[in-house]
Amino acid sequence: MRSAPADPTTRERIRDAAVLRFARDGFSASIRTIATDAGVSPALVIHHFGSKDELHAECDAKVLDEIRATKNETIDELASGQSILHRFAAADEYAPMLAYVLRSLQDGGPVGRVFIEQMIEDAVGYTKHGVEAGLIKPSLDEPARARYLVLSALGMLMLELNLDPPKDPADLGGIVREFMTTSYFPMIELYTQGVFTTRRMLDDYMLYVPDPPKNPATEPPVT
Repeated sequence: MRSAPADPTTRERIRDAAVLRFARDGFSASIRTIATDAGVSPALVIHHFGSKDELHAECDAKVLDEIRATKNETIDELASGQSILHRFAAADEYAPMLAYVLRSLQDGGPVGRVFIEQMIEDAVGYTKHGVEAGLIKPSLDEPARARYLVLSALGMLMLELNLDPPKDPADLGGIVREFMTTSYFPMIELYTQGVFTTRRMLDDYMLYVPDPPKNPATEPPVT
């Protein structure tokens, strides 16, 4: 992983091998396979983590920490006027994180749900960072915006992969590069320039929210 020390401990090496294996094969990957990837015995994996569930939880924490750090670093770079083109050149570096997130989304269940909800909570934090840095416009509802951005981005990527499955699912870097090629330009344009030339729709909606118009088909007549 990106922020791992130059000489990782055995526990870190096992965790990082598990992140990559889970990203490639999903969470059904066996302890034995992860141990082989890390160059250790299955017994040593259990010694360090106790169970596969505990290993999974530590992988979740590591990936979330990586995403949070990367987002905040990118905001700082943009706010200081730096180019972030090097981020696009590092697709292979970030691919395991993105693939791991997609596996969590596909896996669903309580663990996957908690993972995605934590991503959304973290997004509230780094969008707030962007607002404070003068890079992101404030929202009338920051948590709702963060939720929408996370779920829409993940949903778009899931649809792209389902509509055009990669020839080699193990080529995580290739998957991310293809996604960047097809989606990053419209996404960045949308984020930076918006869509509508007027805020009339938002103003109309804000008038609607506290006092929505009645539906004559369902509301009783006023006497």
